[in-house]
Parts: sequence; C-alpha cells; structure tokens
Amino acid sequence: ALWKFETAKYYVTIIDAPGHRDFIKNMITGTSQADCAVLIVAAGTGEFEAGISKNGQTREHALLAFTLGVKQLIVGVNKMDSTEPPYSEPRFEEIKKEVSSYIKKIGYNPAAVAFVPISGWHGDNMLEASTKMPWFKGWQVERKEGKAEGKCLIEALDA
Repeated sequence: ALWKFETAKYYVTIIDAPGHRDFIKNMITGTSQADCAVLIVAAGTGEFEAGISKNGQTREHALLAFTLGVKQLIVGVNKMDSTEPPYSEPRFEEIKKEVSSYIKKIGYNPAAVAFVPISGWHGDNMLEASTKMPWFKGWQVERKEGKAEGKCLIEALDA
C-alpha cells in the first residue's frame, strides 16, 4: 500500500512493507528508493522476541534497509497499548536497548536514530504527544546536520 502526505518540511510517501516473508520482494523494491526507513517493532509480549530472533523480520528488514543504502532510520515501538502493563516504560527501554545493539552491529549509529513509543491503533505519539506515556520525555538524535528532538512520530519524520 502507498500513502502520500506532507509534513512541515517534506513530501512523504509511505510504502508499507509488511513484516511477512511473502512480502520481502515488495519491501526490497520500496526500500531501495527510500531516503529514510521507519522500522516498526511490535512491543507485545512474544511479538518483539519473534521479530528480533535470529531469523526474525525485524532483523532482516533493518539489515536490508542498511544494505540497500538507507542511512536514516526511525524506530517506532508499536502496540505500546498491549504491553504488560499497558504503556510500559521498562518494556520500551528493553526494546530500545536490544534494537540499538543490533542496528549498531549492522552499521547504524543508534545516537542518530529516533526511538518513538507508539500505538498506531490508539494514535498515541503518532501526531501529538500521548498522555498515556508521561514517562516518555521525547527522542533526541545527533546527526552531522545537527541535533533534533521531539515527542512523536511525525516530528521524527520531519527531523
């Protein structure tokens, strides 16, 4: 699927590459033309672990994005509403730590990657800061163009 919209700074085209093996060709086609990849990681118990496992789609998509030359990465930690307890800070931090460790190994600089806890279903931290995660003080990135910060996914797309 394809969606187009504008942010304050950019024209954005979102190419949805489902995290399923059958769609890997679509994922490669879309990613090879991208300026930035948004890696959506499921926070649900068992879901994150499956994706980050040795043969998981989270690992494969991150590696493919880097290999195909997409040097800018954003990580959306999705389904925060389904963590135990819901909107769990320790769960977000655990995922951030593990994904940071993996993306560093493949060549990304975690300091230049925005990690945003979101719930796509409920709209939390998508377009505006969520009241359900008061512990989240926002993301910060350092890139050669300078520093950027924000609280939600749309701001990360604009950074």
